[in-house]
Amino acid sequence: MTERIGHPESRTPIRIVTVLGTRPQFVKAFPLSRRLRETGQFDEVVIHTGQHFDPDMSDVFFAELGIRSPRYYLDIHGGRHGEMTGRMMQAVETILVSEQPRAVIVYGDTNSTLAGALAASKLNIPIVHIEAGLRSYNRRMPEEINRVVVDHLSAVLLCPTSRAVDNLKREGIVHGVHQVGDLTFDAALIATPLAARMSAILLQLGLEPRRYGVATFHRAENVSSGERLARIAAYLRAEAERRPLILPLHPRTREALKTAGLNLDSEMVKTIEPLGYLDMCQLVRWAEVVITDSGGLQREAYFHRIPCVTLRDETEWNETVEYGWNRMWSVPEYRERRDIPGYGTEATAGRIIDILCTSLARERPADSPASSPAA
Repeated sequence: MTERIGHPESRTPIRIVTVLGTRPQFVKAFPLSRRLRETGQFDEVVIHTGQHFDPDMSDVFFAELGIRSPRYYLDIHGGRHGEMTGRMMQAVETILVSEQPRAVIVYGDTNSTLAGALAASKLNIPIVHIEAGLRSYNRRMPEEINRVVVDHLSAVLLCPTSRAVDNLKREGIVHGVHQVGDLTFDAALIATPLAARMSAILLQLGLEPRRYGVATFHRAENVSSGERLARIAAYLRAEAERRPLILPLHPRTREALKTAGLNLDSEMVKTIEPLGYLDMCQLVRWAEVVITDSGGLQREAYFHRIPCVTLRDETEWNETVEYGWNRMWSVPEYRERRDIPGYGTEATAGRIIDILCTSLARERPADSPASSPAA
């Protein structure tokens, strides 16, 4: 448990460690990292696990958005879930013992998130979970297991929506829970004007605004089965008959298609390499439709008011479906389209910093991580 305090009066910055590993986490982290740096009250130590190791999927964000390079890069990727998470946990634990942070920030539902939370919990370091409370209620998804476990370990749970708060309450989690909004919206507000000035992706691909669609898919449930891959390929070909589709291919997806002997390239489906965040932001902003299994793109589509089709059987972002901006690929029609109440409000980063200032203890507990014995 963390002791509640007022705003820190000491000039010594509060050290926190942020664990990141995947493309969406970089997007969500940069608005908060900027604000943390601007306050002068925090020393943020960023660990990049390397879970997304393709330069187009990670390094490009630091250059485009002015994010400081991570202090630690672990280069851990590949292997089965348990192996990857275990290697990450071991490496993160060593860093936490060395850095002695007051808290560890983790984002979302990845293996990097689980590893960071487990390492911190074993060392009695408070965990701050950004995007807490999301549920798809599909326990076959590794991401669902990750987010449930991390929520139950966390001291500070920062929820993007009221539905997420309600989900936690049903599981008996009520302390340290805050509804703060979505950092993805803060990121979109910063990135959209930058993309308009700096990205020439529509010109490069010969696209006209609102006359193309954007498609992405990469989740294990969609790429580990040849039958599922074939169904998605057929669905995308059918959608491309309505308008051209641009398909930036995740490395995992490209390899899975190759293994299955599937080639999606055609006159109406153009596969390309993964894009940097600004190019992707510009591509989504001017699309007619977004077709994806990415939680991040489901929200970004809503922020730009672009209809979305989700290549899954359920989503943790249920509000986007209920308010008519998103539908599952098995559902032919959208619901009535309305704005989502309270979703997509700016200044999430500022609200998070206020909560950190009042939630983190001034002094480290007596049993510091460095002195905590093994069980």
